[in-house]
Amino acid sequence: MITTILCALGLTYAGMASLSLAMDRHHGQVFGRDAAPSVRRALQLAGSVLLALAIWPCVAGWSATVGVVAWLGFLSAGALAVALLLPYAPQLLFRSSLLAAVAALAGLAILLQ
Repeated sequence: MITTILCALGLTYAGMASLSLAMDRHHGQVFGRDAAPSVRRALQLAGSVLLALAIWPCVAGWSATVGVVAWLGFLSAGALAVALLLPYAPQLLFRSSLLAAVAALAGLAILLQ
């Protein structure tokens, strides 16, 4: 159960961070320059895929109805974490979202076994 929660939270956090870094304003906060159009599209795609993947451990850990509601809660928690971290530590946001994505995808691979 704890693996399910951590996996879903990591995926939603990384997905929301990716979507926020696709915006020029936030990309500029982290990297000091606006995002190229191809980078912006790649970040949007990665964020969307990570958020879509986050529903999988929720539905697998709980039933479909409870899993969708839990997924919506994790979406809110991931967005809140990004919103609180981005203004104060944008470099930490980038690094922690990469770590969260890798750890959550590893957790997802463990849940598949």
